[in-house]
Parts: sequence; C-alpha cells; structure tokens
Amino acid sequence: MTATVEPAESPLTPESWGKLGMWIFLAGDAMSFGALLAGYGALRAGSIDWPYPSDVLGIPLTAFMTFLLICSSLTMVKGLSAIKHGDSRGMRNYLLLTILGGVIFLGCQVYEWTHLINAGLGFSSNPFGNYLFGATFFAITGFHGCHVTAGVIYLVCIVVQGERGRYSAENCNSVEILGLYWHFVDLVWIMVFTFIYLL
Repeated sequence: MTATVEPAESPLTPESWGKLGMWIFLAGDAMSFGALLAGYGALRAGSIDWPYPSDVLGIPLTAFMTFLLICSSLTMVKGLSAIKHGDSRGMRNYLLLTILGGVIFLGCQVYEWTHLINAGLGFSSNPFGNYLFGATFFAITGFHGCHVTAGVIYLVCIVVQGERGRYSAENCNSVEILGLYWHFVDLVWIMVFTFIYLL
C-alpha cells in the first residue's frame, strides 16, 4: 500500500506575495540607481574639469528638500500605524501630509532645474566645467523625481481607496507595501544628495 503525500503548502500568503513583489522591484530599482551613481562617480573621477557641486548647486535648498523627504517618511510611518490601530481618518491625514511633502519636494526640484537651466546648465552644455556634469545631474535627479511623482500618485490612490473604506486594522497590507516604496525613494534621495551635492 502506497502512502499518499500531502502537497506542501506555500508559506507565502497573498499579503506576503505583494510584499515579495515590492521587494523584488525595489532590488532591481536599487541596481538602477547604483549603476547611475557608479557611472557618475567614474565620469567624475576621470574628469579634470569637473565642477565642485557647491559652486553650481543650491545646497541649502536641497538640504531642505532632504529634510522634507525625511519628514514625509515619518508621516508615512504614522499613517501605517494609524490604520493598524483602526484609525482610518488618522491614516488619511498622515498620508495627505506625505503627499504634501512629495509635492513640495517636486516643486523645489522644478525651481532648482529652472534656475540651473537659465544659468546655462544642460545635457550638453555646462558653463561651470565638464558638460557631462549636467547630463549626469539631470539624469539622476530626474530619474529620482519620476519615482517621487509615481509615489505621490500611489499615495493618492491609497487615500482614495481608504476613503471608500477599503482599509482597516485587519486589511492594511497595501498601505504597508506603499510604505516600503516611499521609504526606498527617501533613502535613495539621501544617497543622491550625498554623492551629487555634497561630495
């Protein structure tokens, strides 16, 4: 008599599949940012006329933008904590603050780009030195800005769904996955700020 073998159950639940998918996406995205920053470092190391970032870029404005994103990470944490305690209104308010932080960050980036372009910095021009400085600066900060824009849209979608009663203390996995994305975007900006603006 042959013993039947019970099929093994997957330890992954629908909730953990979502988190796993986000972690895989973020791992790939981290490699993209890593490649961009490594390319920036290689071009800078091989250039004899690379400008000092402090001579070209507005460090105080960007420091404020960095502080703003760090604060938005805190409001994201508070929003997730609120819904985990069944407080949907608290989640909405904290996520709205996170959206506000993201929108102000993007507004500051538009202001910075406009100022630099008016000063002559572009993808193929740079009155301050090597023209590749402008190309790498706009590529890296623009790539990150696209991520912030996507994050703000993502936040708006979650807030709208929350207003329809979709999330509760027992059903808040989507908010947690959103938090993973937003914290990643904030962490990457700290690296961009360090490598592009400060070093």
